[in-house]
Amino acid sequence: MRTRSRRTVAATFVALAALTLSSCSSSGGRQEDEAPAGGAAGKADTPTMKIAMITHAAPGDTFWDIVRKGAEAAAAKDNVDLNYQGAPEAGDQVNLVQQAIDADVDGIAVTLAKAEAMAPVVKAATEAGIPVVAFNGGFEEWQEAGALGYFGQDERTAGEAAGQRLTTEGAKKALCVIHEQGHVGLEARCAGVAETFGGQTENLYVTGTDMPAVQQAITSKLQQDPAIDRVVTLGAPYALTAVKSVADAGSSAQIGTFDTNADLMAAIEGGDIQWAIDQQPYLQGYLAVDSLWLYNTNGNTIGGGQATQTGPAFVDASNVDRVAEFAAGGTR
Repeated sequence: MRTRSRRTVAATFVALAALTLSSCSSSGGRQEDEAPAGGAAGKADTPTMKIAMITHAAPGDTFWDIVRKGAEAAAAKDNVDLNYQGAPEAGDQVNLVQQAIDADVDGIAVTLAKAEAMAPVVKAATEAGIPVVAFNGGFEEWQEAGALGYFGQDERTAGEAAGQRLTTEGAKKALCVIHEQGHVGLEARCAGVAETFGGQTENLYVTGTDMPAVQQAITSKLQQDPAIDRVVTLGAPYALTAVKSVADAGSSAQIGTFDTNADLMAAIEGGDIQWAIDQQPYLQGYLAVDSLWLYNTNGNTIGGGQATQTGPAFVDASNVDRVAEFAAGGTR
């Protein structure tokens, strides 16, 4: 059934199909009679295609639930058998990609949060004739790794936007909380904050898989340094934890964050968190799957050889009501 070109990539930008769809065919996903968010519509009549999606998702991180929902929506529309798997350790991600290669899938969508470790296996996939797209992590590295395209935001640019906002707000000292050491995207976010923020920025490294330890680490830092008037976290669950830390420390620091979920929208509405930078994870998952289907079906690529950016965009008190509607459905 494969029609993909194994060596060359067309530089054609194509319009995306509508996001409305009817069922999901991903492994471990919804039953076929349950429509994903976005409504019901036609399903591709192309032969079933097998696509593997491998992310660096940590257990319990709601961000990846949104990514997966978008991927499943595209899989439903495109008649794709989607195998979604997440593993926070780079070695496990490498093994999962290799398993997909061994299974001779029709396409692989992968995050390149630890691009140096992932690049060799991505190249192995392309050498085996399997098209690969990157998303969410690896904005600077995806082309060198050999991926067809990239879907996500420029993390450095997003960080710069956050730093500019802190300056406009009159902040003096920001604590940037990095929940996964060695993650190139997270490092880039905090570097961007430091680049454009007119005040002082300090990074705090925590173990994101141990939320009580995250809470204690932020609390201790706030207690030690009362000059900190902003806490910037790099994921919605960590922002919600930071709210507890600020209270525990008796601090007046305000909180801004990257990424969203439904609980975070409620926290912005309630004033506990001032703003969030949204990179639209639903769209990242959707485009990653849909782009592989397009490439295999008719040789088209999305992005014209450039990264397709899905963010950044600020969510704050001025627009949270509308965004919250979609967050409640798991698409923002």
